[in-house]
Amino acid sequence: MTQKNIEFGTLSSYQLESLTSICDTFLPSIHHVNSYEEGNIDDDSFIKFLQTSASMNGTPQQIAWMISNRLQHPRLNLFKLALWLLSTRIGTFILCGKASLSYQFPYLQNFSKILPSKREEIVKSWATSCFKLLRILFFAAKILVPLVFFTQVNEKGQNSSWKALGYSGPDPDFKKQKQENMDCKERDDQPFGPLYEGIISLKNSQKIIFHRLQELGFIVSKPHNLNNGRRSTECPAFVIECDAVVVGSGSGGGVIAGILANAGHKVLVLEKGSYIARTNLSLLEGPTMDQMYLGSGLLTTKDMDIILLAGSTVGGGSTINWSASIRTPQHVLKEWSESYKLELFQSEFYKGAMKIVCAKMGVQCEIEDEGFQNMILRKGCQELGYPVETIPTNAPSDHYCGWCSLGCKDGRKKGTAETWLVDLVKSGNGAILPECEALEVIHEEKNDNSGKRKAIGVAFAFQNIKGMREICMVKSKVTIVACGALSTPSLLKRSGLKNPNIGRNLHLHPVVITWGYFPDFQPISNEIWPEAEKKCYEGGIMTAMSKVVANFEGSGYGAIIQTPGLHPGMFSALMPWVSGLDIKMRMSKYSRTAHIFTLARDMGSGEAFSPYSISYKLDQIDEENLKVGLEKTLRILAAAGAEEIGTQHVKGRSLKVKEANLEEFERFVKEESSIKIGKHSVPICSAHQMGSCRMGVDPTTSVVNSKGETWEVEGLFLGDSSVIPTAIGVNPMVTIQAISYCTAQSVLQLLNNQ
Repeated sequence: MTQKNIEFGTLSSYQLESLTSICDTFLPSIHHVNSYEEGNIDDDSFIKFLQTSASMNGTPQQIAWMISNRLQHPRLNLFKLALWLLSTRIGTFILCGKASLSYQFPYLQNFSKILPSKREEIVKSWATSCFKLLRILFFAAKILVPLVFFTQVNEKGQNSSWKALGYSGPDPDFKKQKQENMDCKERDDQPFGPLYEGIISLKNSQKIIFHRLQELGFIVSKPHNLNNGRRSTECPAFVIECDAVVVGSGSGGGVIAGILANAGHKVLVLEKGSYIARTNLSLLEGPTMDQMYLGSGLLTTKDMDIILLAGSTVGGGSTINWSASIRTPQHVLKEWSESYKLELFQSEFYKGAMKIVCAKMGVQCEIEDEGFQNMILRKGCQELGYPVETIPTNAPSDHYCGWCSLGCKDGRKKGTAETWLVDLVKSGNGAILPECEALEVIHEEKNDNSGKRKAIGVAFAFQNIKGMREICMVKSKVTIVACGALSTPSLLKRSGLKNPNIGRNLHLHPVVITWGYFPDFQPISNEIWPEAEKKCYEGGIMTAMSKVVANFEGSGYGAIIQTPGLHPGMFSALMPWVSGLDIKMRMSKYSRTAHIFTLARDMGSGEAFSPYSISYKLDQIDEENLKVGLEKTLRILAAAGAEEIGTQHVKGRSLKVKEANLEEFERFVKEESSIKIGKHSVPICSAHQMGSCRMGVDPTTSVVNSKGETWEVEGLFLGDSSVIPTAIGVNPMVTIQAISYCTAQSVLQLLNNQ
């Protein structure tokens, strides 16, 4: 990133100066390593890592580019304002207080002129400030600075810190595999992935686009007249006619599209994200988050209390998830059937749907070699007598891959891009248009004097071959919206739907995380630790689970315990920051630090009126369940043999387990599991969002009926996690696919009757 790029961005040189100072406060250059008792000071890579500051790596410029080109958040302008204030003396005094004062005239100084040690104290004080905006400022910088620093790569795809962290970067076997695939160009399923023939890039010339669509049997036409020479939804650049248009290609949309196409109907899939074929994957954390995650992987709630991860690529969340394939629990089905009067969920039809989608994904429960974090979870539970079980996954038993959150290198993880969308392509009845944004669902009043409205298609926008924005329309007999629980509500609102339940009842499965450090060598006894060769980022991401806090037999609103996939960027963004040296020492232990999380089946809910306008309130019962989970996971880590344990609490406390007596251990566990969750004290994460357009039997309390069709507009179906009636309490992929399978049958019935 060059200075010229920044000048044309939205940050001034003064704001960039403040941003640079903040970055170097979080990740400074440290030279006095001999004074620190830990770490290998004879290791050149470790010393280089300590001595490299954020600005030396170009991190401020990269963040400035992201602010100008990627980040979208209601508080973004406040962040820019804070950077401007910190570039002034008065503004710095307002945000930093008396700690910013100098003993020399003019006494007031801007942030960049404050001594580094003083800046560190100031930034640390923001973390626990009684002023919410200062906490938000700290939290935003705490996420952005280390995340960018540890994910930046040079032209060779390397980061200068990775060696010191014990991180290999992309899967070492991947480069070899890519070369082998390039040597197999004659094999249809290898060089580009199985969807290649069905992907139509809208960055081609219009002639090529028309030809590809017409080859597949779609009718394509150009309107004869323009509305004052301007493209609009009333006068699109061109019109595509089909039987069904599906907006979104994830676990919901992908299933429906594949079923309809296999039944002989012409199906067009519109996907906002890009298509990254197998050989085009980078397995690099930063570029992948930018390319394959909603909001470049940097979504948060409006108050920045919860970090949200959601897929935005062909295959949706199923392309970048952690493989867990758990069927809808029986107590959840019972609740939906009895309390919500949705008979579907106690029917043989739904049970059959779960069986079919699991078979399609090749779901199985065998593990040939368990990864480091799951091994720790399983061992700790067994030592304590806690229940622990193997998680069914949609990958084979020997799928020892920790990079699946960055795309599946060989297609052995069976997301929709490897299953249902393959059916779509092989049927010859479907096409997928990536990198296009659905603008609105087009609907009109029916001709039967009923006053009801009927969906007739979707208007969408894309960048053409010249980089100009084009607006086009799909005319269809039925329309399926499957944009996910964060994006479907905003599309419906833009389309003129008035149901007050749209965007409400959002559930997030809030997650809190604990960590334990397991060095590969024990200095005191000179013993090699068990599984010393294993690294935290290798192996199946999620293969073990404990229901010790789940309460499945009671209210059903407890929590489950699992492990996350954390590469250095997200690892650093979640780890507590108490000083520049401390975070670097924590990061130097990365490869042997195990994380275990607690996921609550939340009774609390929020609102999602767009992916960048999300609010959520944690219920007190959910908070208590998460606290119990913190207590259990700290014990699990200690029982598994951790040398050091801790939570992600902003104060960054930890305990050296081997040096603590029983009383000290119990006190630490009690204190850390009693902390207030939320309000920026402990990072809360969410990788599961659901319920924002929930299914029901009454239009006053729901958005769609039991067939998945909206109450307001006939022929408009929803097929994603937004229709789920309540939080599920387990990973939702199987549930989303099973509900969508059932919805697809309703759509088929409608199409067959037309």
